[in-house]
Amino acid sequence: MNISTIKFDEKGLVPAIVQDVVSKEVLTLAYMNEESLKKSIETRETWFFSRSRQELWHKGATSGNIQKIVDMSYDCDHDAVLVKVVPTGPACHTGSYSCFNEKLVESSYERVEDRFAIINEIERIIASRKAELPEGSYTTYLFDKGVDKILKKVGEEASEVIIAAKNRDHDELRWEVADLLFHLLVLLKEQELPLDEVLQALEKRR
Repeated sequence: MNISTIKFDEKGLVPAIVQDVVSKEVLTLAYMNEESLKKSIETRETWFFSRSRQELWHKGATSGNIQKIVDMSYDCDHDAVLVKVVPTGPACHTGSYSCFNEKLVESSYERVEDRFAIINEIERIIASRKAELPEGSYTTYLFDKGVDKILKKVGEEASEVIIAAKNRDHDELRWEVADLLFHLLVLLKEQELPLDEVLQALEKRR
């Protein structure tokens, strides 16, 4: 990124959109000045400029919820920055995974037009669970137990898929494949490996 091409506003700031590189969820909108932008590039962690406090702040410096930068880019007008990150906790000061929780329009989709929309939704929920770790959530339980437990569940569900297929039981197979897909998505999040990269691997093999 060539900082000299960025168009800062009259206050020396540029909006920075922060996106979870795995779930694609937009986490927050903050502002950077030239110094915080340079620090973000140098440290590969997000730094912003607080308009209320008029000072730099390192995301996660006090909470521990740092955002590790995977990629940074700017738009065609050079007046906005997109920061793709791996978050280590909630992005919002309220403790929520994302700052964008208040809905103006309820989300909807046509399954016929987007048959994989539910995958995107489950990815978002899994990412939210990992960031917030709400009590009583099965997904929280998996992340708390760690990769060995998640791998055990993947193995168990794969075995159940095999048994259901051998039994020629479509109802059983349908549910077991759904369980396997869910646990695979949990595993990908635990490993911080975007599903998109798996799909890219499929594309290359095609």
